[in-house]
Amino acid sequence: MIRILIVDGESSTRSGLRAALGAAEGVEVVGEGADGSEAVDAATKHQPDVVLLDLRVKATLQLLKLASPPQVLLLTRPDSDGSLLEALDGGAMGFLPADSAVGDLVAAVRVVAAGGTVLAPAVLSELAGKGRAVPPGGQAKVNSLSQSEREVLALIGAGRTNQQIAEELHLSVTSVRTYVSRVLARLGLDHRTQAALLAYELGMVAA
Repeated sequence: MIRILIVDGESSTRSGLRAALGAAEGVEVVGEGADGSEAVDAATKHQPDVVLLDLRVKATLQLLKLASPPQVLLLTRPDSDGSLLEALDGGAMGFLPADSAVGDLVAAVRVVAAGGTVLAPAVLSELAGKGRAVPPGGQAKVNSLSQSEREVLALIGAGRTNQQIAEELHLSVTSVRTYVSRVLARLGLDHRTQAALLAYELGMVAA
């Protein structure tokens, strides 16, 4: 059972998400919050697997500093790309437009709960169009990776979990974890969402 915490400043949105997600198989909404303080308190109390967080609440860093941090999935709205990049660099596992269909939300929650990333193509295209820069030396660092490491990076960019990468590349999950750690270290990145964004920006993943 995937335990979800819903955090949004609008009570009507929280009610709608609770009703929609609560009806999904294998998903349980364990609490909700309206702001950053409530988000942290509720996450501490309920220990959710995933926090579905309205980007405007700006609580990603506080949530990820908890003793048992949840995975954070952001809900984005227009003109929020600056704070979105900050939240992703801080460790959020992905993002979807706030008006996404219920089925897409449920699928995204399952991916994030399993350790994958969710980067909505429409939002990615918007970010790319507004010029998010590849870090200095990013292309050269990627070119220095082995073929296997580049394959793993591309699959991270496609949102695959370690289990899915293992299946696609016929590796053990332990080997995939080693590859992921090595890729992050060689690229100078802190977590897989940054790697996923870099893979997209360098054209390794189709939008």
